Amino acid sequence: MVDMLVRLYALPDATGLYETVAAHGVTLRRARAFEKHTVAEFARKHFSPKWVSEIEVALTRQPVSCFIATKDKAILGFACYETTMRGYFGPTGVEEAARGMGLGKALLFKCLESMREMGYAYAVIGGVGPREFYAKACGATVIEGSDPGIYGDILP
Repeated sequence: MVDMLVRLYALPDATGLYETVAAHGVTLRRARAFEKHTVAEFARKHFSPKWVSEIEVALTRQPVSCFIATKDKAILGFACYETTMRGYFGPTGVEEAARGMGLGKALLFKCLESMREMGYAYAVIGGVGPREFYAKACGATVIEGSDPGIYGDILP
């Protein structure tokens, strides 16, 4: 899977997206350190053990580098940055039943905006699955020659 590059200085305004998500009764916020076990369990249940490891790293950062989408005290999705490598976005996932509300895109933008605030001009989305989604959502472009990139020697 290839990596993609995002120009953080050219991100579109996400205010309308955040308002749409809020209209569904969803809160977007940074996870809190004392919620590490809860966010990790969400990833374990819906996604992969490797993502659990990355979430655990994100929850040790200051500020925490993991955003979550919640509704009625339940996690619907998450997105992290600065976990696998500095300047990298991911992993990210939205529970299947909660898809279609724009949560994935909203969580993506929360992370990318945070990376821009840290002083990054660019972000790397590593090992991309849905290329079209990232290209359309934030103008991400494929980094030629990036497959397998840093993911060439992954332990089981």
